[in-house]
Amino acid sequence: MTTAQECQEALQKVAGRLTEMSPAARDDYFGDRSMSVTIPDLGVTYVTRLGGGGDPVREAAPDEPPADIRLTASSAEVLSLAQSPMNIGRSWVAGRVKIEASMKDLFRLRRLL
Repeated sequence: MTTAQECQEALQKVAGRLTEMSPAARDDYFGDRSMSVTIPDLGVTYVTRLGGGGDPVREAAPDEPPADIRLTASSAEVLSLAQSPMNIGRSWVAGRVKIEASMKDLFRLRRLL
C-alpha cells in the first residue's frame, strides 16, 4: 500500500518539473495559481503554489480555502502520474482522476502533467 509520504514525494517530483522553466516564464504561465491533490484512500490533501516555483508540496490545513486547480486521485494513481505524466488525459477519461479547474487552468495543467 502506498503511504502519504510516498504520495507527497511523488507530487513534489511533479511540481519540480516547473524548475525546468525560467522563473519569468513560470510566473507568466501559471501566475499565482494554487493546486491541490486530494487522495481519498489516505484521507489527505496536499497543496502547493505553481507560479513562483520552488514552493514545497505540503499538507493542506483544515481551514484552507480551495485551490484554483483541484485534483482527486487514489494514491496509486498519484504515483502513476508522477512516473508517467502523459497519462493524465487517459486517467481523467477513465474516471481515475477528477479535475476541477477553469478551462484556462486545464490547458496550463498540461504543461505540468
